[in-house]
Amino acid sequence: MGARRSARAPVAAVTRLRAALIVAALVLAAPAAAQDDLPTILISRQLAESRSLAAGSIVTLAADEQGARARQFRVAGIYEPTPDPSRLGSLMLETRLHLPDLLDITRPDDVPAGAEHVTSINVALRDPADARQFARDINRRAPGASARPAEGARGTGPFLVLERFHLAIAAVTIIAATVFLLALTVMLVEERRQTVGILRLIGLPVRRILTQVLIEGLLVAATGAAFGVVLALGSEVLINRFFQWRYDTMLIFVRVTPEVAARCLAIAIPLGATATVVASWVLLRKNGLRLARR
Repeated sequence: MGARRSARAPVAAVTRLRAALIVAALVLAAPAAAQDDLPTILISRQLAESRSLAAGSIVTLAADEQGARARQFRVAGIYEPTPDPSRLGSLMLETRLHLPDLLDITRPDDVPAGAEHVTSINVALRDPADARQFARDINRRAPGASARPAEGARGTGPFLVLERFHLAIAAVTIIAATVFLLALTVMLVEERRQTVGILRLIGLPVRRILTQVLIEGLLVAATGAAFGVVLALGSEVLINRFFQWRYDTMLIFVRVTPEVAARCLAIAIPLGATATVVASWVLLRKNGLRLARR
C-alpha cells in the first residue's frame, strides 16, 4: 500500500532499521552540547552487547556499507526486541529511529523529500476487537490496499504447520500411552486375581467389585495426572530458561496454562479409570473358583 509522508510533519511513530545500517560506533570525545543536539535512537539489547554500546553512546548510521548519507545519532536507550519465532537463532541486531531521520538516511537520491512511499503499515487499535471491522473498512474504501488483522497470521504459514505438528504428536502420544496403560493395567489386575476370586466367592456381586475398581482407578489416575501437571509446571521454568539462554531471546517456549492443565486432567483421569475397569471386566467374567485357585 502506497502513501505519501512529509518528513516535516510531527511524527510519533518509531520504526526499525536493521543492523546492516550501522557502519561504526564512533563516539568518543564529542562535546556534551554537540551530543545533546544529535537525533536520538533506540538500539536492541543484543546490538548493545555485541558492539559494547550504552545509553549516551554516539553511533554513525548509513544506508549501505560504503557510508552513503551517513549521520550521527545518540543512543537514548536500550530495549528488548519482541520475540519472533521465525527469527529464532538469529541475533536481533536492530535500531529504532524516528521516521523523519529514517527517511533522510534511506531516501534515494532521485526521490525528493516528501515523495517517499511505504509498502506496509502496522496500525494499533484502541480496541483490538475492532480489528476485523477495521480491516473490512480499509479494503472497501481503499481499492488496491490489503488489510488484515495481525492475528490472522496464526492460521497460515509456519504457525499452521506447527499447530498441526503439535496435534499429530499429541494424538500419537495419547494412543501410545493408552495401549501402554491398558497393558500395564491388565498385568496389575492379573496379580490380584486371587483377591478378586475370594471376593466373588464370599458373595460380592460383579457390579460392586467394578465400582470399587472404578473408584480405585479414579484415585490413581487423578494422583498421576496431578503429579504430571506439577512436573510440567516445574519443567516449564527450566526449559524456558535453558532455551532462552541458548538462543538469547525472551521467547516463551513452553507455557502450561490453566486451559492446558484442565485439558490434560480431562483426558488422563477418564482414560486411566476406563483402562482399569476394562482390564478388571475381562478378569471378572471368569468363574470365581478358577480365579481363587492357586
